[in-house]
Amino acid sequence: MPTIHPSAIIEDGAGIGADVRVGPFCIVGPQVTLENDVILEGHVVVGGRTHVGNGTHIFPFASIGLQPQDLKYRGENSELRIGANNSIREYVTMNPGTEGGGMLTKVGDNCLFMIGSHVAHDCLIGDSVILANNVALGGHVEIRDHAIVGGNSAIHQFVRIGEHAMIGGMSGIENDVIPYGSAFGERSQLAGLNIVGLKRRGFSKAEIHQLRAAYQELFTGGGTLNDRVNQVAGDYQDSPG
Repeated sequence: MPTIHPSAIIEDGAGIGADVRVGPFCIVGPQVTLENDVILEGHVVVGGRTHVGNGTHIFPFASIGLQPQDLKYRGENSELRIGANNSIREYVTMNPGTEGGGMLTKVGDNCLFMIGSHVAHDCLIGDSVILANNVALGGHVEIRDHAIVGGNSAIHQFVRIGEHAMIGGMSGIENDVIPYGSAFGERSQLAGLNIVGLKRRGFSKAEIHQLRAAYQELFTGGGTLNDRVNQVAGDYQDSPG
């Protein structure tokens, strides 16, 4: 059975799974679903059409699923879908999608959203992603699995960040970042591969060497960028990366 503090407000229609814990002064809206083992610490607000996956832990003063900060939003019944076993820390904000972006904001499994981070409308976040303190994602941002964004960084709307990429703290990201890449700076530029992250995640020396070779071919070879992309795609089509 769920454990719900007497001061919490669970509106009619909300779906509450087994062993859910809802702390004091939380508010859960009528279109919210909390799957099994979800924990809401005190003063959490979960509203809108929001689905929170098994075992996700949301800390005090987080605001989840409320109206997007998009002037084009007209009250459409869009959705925020959060996966399993995420840690959503204090003052995090996550907004649902909009009609202009597919009606869905989606977060994968096993992610960490540190204090004050923001996931805007229509963002798509993969698995095992980390947003450090006060990271701000603009609308329609896509972040793939295992990427890390350093504290106080801002990601421009519609930017894509590839899997295993590392964004240094206090960076402003205006352009896409390649998978396995490392970028940092006030107006960031690609600075090579995320070698430390690749080693930590168990990539072999041979795999890292192959990624380095592909990187060099892609960014320092001859011809147009489109030519180099096609060449690298052919040369490394059997690579696990």
